[in-house]
Amino acid sequence: MTAPAPFWRGRVRHLALGGTLTLALTLATAALSAWPGWQSVAEGDGVLRLSFTHSGARACRDRTPEELAALPRNMRTAQLCERARSPVRVELDIDGRSAFAADVNPSGLADSGPSRVYRRFELPAGSHVVRLRMQDDPAAPDFTQTAAFAIDLAPGQSVAIDFDATTGRFFLY
Repeated sequence: MTAPAPFWRGRVRHLALGGTLTLALTLATAALSAWPGWQSVAEGDGVLRLSFTHSGARACRDRTPEELAALPRNMRTAQLCERARSPVRVELDIDGRSAFAADVNPSGLADSGPSRVYRRFELPAGSHVVRLRMQDDPAAPDFTQTAAFAIDLAPGQSVAIDFDATTGRFFLY
């Protein structure tokens, strides 16, 4: 009794053709992925991105002792807050000129979500001074957070500004 021939023995030509075709398609894809050369910004420019999500303050008031007494014990919270959040006021100056200023409305059907900011600025490479101001509480008389950064942009570089709500500060990355 002889051992059966391997299943691929009669298909060597088909397997070689399939391997050659797969190699050719892989090499063509690799070549086309690097060609043509493409840049998202003009030569000699860099990108500054302002991108963050932050929730504005809620309007709250203290309940009176009469209101608290009228409520069931499990619902007696000292403050009554509206569901909606206030818009977030953001201002950005680049090299002493206003580049962005807006009241960013909260997201969500009931305006109860965070405000989302994303802006992209193409700047010439070199040194720039960026100043930020944000007001997230309309009851505050002035801006609640401020920041200033000296940025040295290289050609093709992308720098982003974000906000960390836990520390209450803007930061670069």
